[in-house]
Amino acid sequence: MRRYCFALDLKPDDALVAAYEAHHRQVWPAVLQSIAESGIVHLQIYRWQYRLFMIMDTRDDFSLDAKAAADAANPEVQRWEELMWQYQQGLPGVAPGRKWQLMEQIFEC
Repeated sequence: MRRYCFALDLKPDDALVAAYEAHHRQVWPAVLQSIAESGIVHLQIYRWQYRLFMIMDTRDDFSLDAKAAADAANPEVQRWEELMWQYQQGLPGVAPGRKWQLMEQIFEC
């Protein structure tokens, strides 16, 4: 099993945050199917104010590149991503249009 952690910011608007969270209480079946088929076995998103943290546990054979390619070829996943982008913004210092940023693990005990 492998673990990946990502960060992303939401737009600083409480109504948008509420809408974003509401969407995540009813994630579209095609998106859930895409997650499962890619080799992600457990996925969590946490929020602190407007910052999101996503933790993904995957099978050993999981590939970020393969997941990105499969998502790009899936119209429903693309529709979901476009919808989510209404609520999201890149982290400070990240190129425009970039979403979730892979975090580097610096400690474990």
